[in-house]
This record gives sequence, structure tokens and C-alpha cells, in this order.
Amino acid sequence: MAQDLSPPFLSSPSLSSPSASPAPAPERRPSGRATLTINSRNYGSWSLRGWLMCRLAGLDIGEEMLSSDDPSSRAELLLLSPSFLVPRLTDGPVKVWDTLAIAEYVNEVRPEAGLLPTDRAARAHCRAVCGEMHSGFSNLRSALPMNIKGRFPGFKVWTGALADISRVCEIWRECLGRYGGPFLFGERPGMADAMYAPVCSRFLTYDIALDPVCVSYRDAVLALPAMKEWIAAAEAEREEVLELDVEF
Repeated sequence: MAQDLSPPFLSSPSLSSPSASPAPAPERRPSGRATLTINSRNYGSWSLRGWLMCRLAGLDIGEEMLSSDDPSSRAELLLLSPSFLVPRLTDGPVKVWDTLAIAEYVNEVRPEAGLLPTDRAARAHCRAVCGEMHSGFSNLRSALPMNIKGRFPGFKVWTGALADISRVCEIWRECLGRYGGPFLFGERPGMADAMYAPVCSRFLTYDIALDPVCVSYRDAVLALPAMKEWIAAAEAEREEVLELDVEF
């Protein structure tokens, strides 16, 4: 007699039986306009990610901008903070910080926006590459800080950051090849593209040599209407953080 090797969560009667109780209806988000707290548009890579998640989901948000003179905001921009509390989404009584937490919350309240793929395997893959960007690539972050207004042709990239760049490009090529592009998980920009958008900006700022596939993806992200809006606002921003605006 063949042994049933199905994982318990797949073989549970409560999940597989036709007579199982229907799933509860999704919770509705609080009424009213949500507010996203961000820091610098020119330097704030995590703020860009959170803002882009909201825009791609079509969430109506107001914005609260923290000054770069704010000590906690400045510490986050300079990667000196033990924890990152910006961006922060306030939606009625709900307060969500950390970019991935914001992404998951926005996906719950606007599932029709398709921030995550509908296919379970692709969805798991998407979460994995988003998590890798969230927790990794420290050499790239420190060696190539986001600076949308900056241009450094022929910029010298050292070994640690080169390894990070190589891995990012590997992720891009794998996703584009598997899901057909022009975005990482298909025809619509989503969570993964928002997570990698600041890297697209960095690659342009620091004149990073890329293969044609990666150039095409970088340019597709930078051409998104929401990205154009963010870039225009960053270019008009007057505040500077000298530690991030020096010619290395």
C-alpha cells in the first residue's frame, strides 16, 4: 500500500475537504488616506522602495518628509542606525515600518494590483529575491550609496561590491529569462521591481557596465511613470548630505 507523503498542511481535511468552511472574507483597510513617512528622495533608497510599492498598488497616500537634519533620519541614510523605521506607512490605526512589511501589507489591502505573482512557485521565488535584497548586498550599499542627482563616470568599484553587482545581475537574468520580462516577474512591475529599483538608479549613477539584458531591465524600471516622478522630485531636492555627495 502506497504511503501518503503529502505535507500535513496539504492533506489536512480542513483544507482539502469540499465540505470545509469557506475562508473568511479579507479585512478591509481603514477608510481615509494613508500617509507614508519618507526621508530624502535623492539618497533614501528604502523610502523609494516603500513609496514605489504604494504607487504600483495604486494606494492613495499622503507624504510626510523628514529632514536630513533629523538625527534618526540622517543615521539611517548613512547606514549608522541599528534599525530602520523609515519608510513608515500609517493607515488609520495601522502603522507599518520596514519595506517588506509595507509591501506585504499593501499587497493584502490591494491584492488586485498584483504586487506578487499569482502562481505559488513564482510568488515564493519573488519573496526570496526580495528577501535577498532586503538582507544582503551590504558591500554594494556602502560602496555605491543611492545618489540620483550624482553622476560618476568611470567610477572605481572594488572587489566586494563587484561580487554584489554580479549576483544582482544573475538574479535579474534568471527572472527575466524565466518569466519573460520586461519586469522581473512578467509584464507588470511588482514587489521585486520596487525592491531593485534603487539598484537600477545606482547602476546609472556610478556608470556600472552591464550586459544588454540588464541594461534593458534597468532602463525599463527607470522609465516607469512613478520612477520618473520620484527622480524629478529628487533632482529638485535642495537638501544635501555631504557624506553621500562627495566625489570618491
